[in-house]
Amino acid sequence: MAFDIQSTTERLESVAGLALVGEVSRIAGINTLAGSRRSLNNALVSMFGLLAQGRSTYEEIDLYRNNDLFAQSLGLSFVPAQETLRLYLEKLSDESNLQERIRSCNNAILAHETITPIEIAGRKYIPVDVDVSTMDNTGSHKEGVSRTYMRTDGYSPIFSYIGTEGYMLDCELRPGSQHCQKGTPEFLRRNLKQIKKLPIPHPLLFRMDGGNDAIETIKALSKTEDTSPFFIIKRNLRRESLLYWYELALTLGEKRTYRPGKDVYTGVVTKGHPHADIDMPEFDIVFQVTERTIDRDGNCLLVSDIEVETWWTNMYETPESVIALYHDHGTSEQFHSELKSDMGVERLPSGKMKVNALVLSLAMTAFNTLRLIGQRALKQSALLPMKTTAARKRLRKVISDLICIGCKVVRHGRRWILRINEKNPWLPMFNEIYAELLLQQ
Repeated sequence: MAFDIQSTTERLESVAGLALVGEVSRIAGINTLAGSRRSLNNALVSMFGLLAQGRSTYEEIDLYRNNDLFAQSLGLSFVPAQETLRLYLEKLSDESNLQERIRSCNNAILAHETITPIEIAGRKYIPVDVDVSTMDNTGSHKEGVSRTYMRTDGYSPIFSYIGTEGYMLDCELRPGSQHCQKGTPEFLRRNLKQIKKLPIPHPLLFRMDGGNDAIETIKALSKTEDTSPFFIIKRNLRRESLLYWYELALTLGEKRTYRPGKDVYTGVVTKGHPHADIDMPEFDIVFQVTERTIDRDGNCLLVSDIEVETWWTNMYETPESVIALYHDHGTSEQFHSELKSDMGVERLPSGKMKVNALVLSLAMTAFNTLRLIGQRALKQSALLPMKTTAARKRLRKVISDLICIGCKVVRHGRRWILRINEKNPWLPMFNEIYAELLLQQ
């Protein structure tokens, strides 16, 4: 059938969820990042409000110049124009301590949430996944954009995520050509200082890929003051002989046959890092050696195919548990995808690297704001319109289900009222989360 399209003077909005975002920003102190400088605060919070909707360009702020809901939800005295937003963010990017203040706001968000551990044989660990993920900015001439290890032009930022939910603990924008190990020990030490401010009841477990196999990484994760995290770091075999590990596996490894012609040996050996100081202790190396004499199609091989994987660790778990814990580290790739795809934070908006680093830090707080809203929704299982057993709500679904909710905005006296259709299946959940956030003021 054909619809009649008509206009109305009523205030109808499609993002009632900004009310939730605004409450989180006040709890975290995002709306006071620039102190008493109201105009600069408006710019920071406006960018934060865009990122929480999956928008990341300056031009999109023009959609909200005359939007009362956007301004009232985020506590803005005015919504800046795109030129003003660009100018103020460039000015703020020169402030040396602003990034530290944003990290404090991010910690405030994390402090209000329960960080779920991972469990192995009754023992619990808080996972901290550290990884570099490239941002494709091909075709641009932005400062810092260069050839990445993925053979694209862009940036190579480093991220750390904490808990099984995947809250972003910290991030750092880097030039595309920068090696993943450069600056990582300092990044890890900063992570440890941030974690000390959080109510963490279980031991930490840092998980990292082979690009970070360096003695400086192990030193950064060694005991400092009262912090002694566990770690699993994929080893770089460098020029080590596969035959050496195969013979070691035959001697010390536990054999398992997964199919005819495929045997896997797992075990552990204690060894010092090749670049360790004389007084440094040795660490365990968990190994997994796979021998294939028949391929998956049933063809016999003239020469056995040997595959070796090894990991540095200071855990006391079985080799199989350590390997399983490391493989779970791959979940962090989903977190990268949520930031870059669901939130649209890949082609950063500025030509200046300092500004893009600021935007990425604001995106971290928006990421955790959406994660907080999604996890609180899952905890209220009785109010969910659709039953699910998922342990984590993807950010794309948080935006579509709880941020992009249609409403009518009514101003009565000094009160602002959001009227949401009573048939909206997410209304009970929306009310519950909003009430919880109000209580945390």
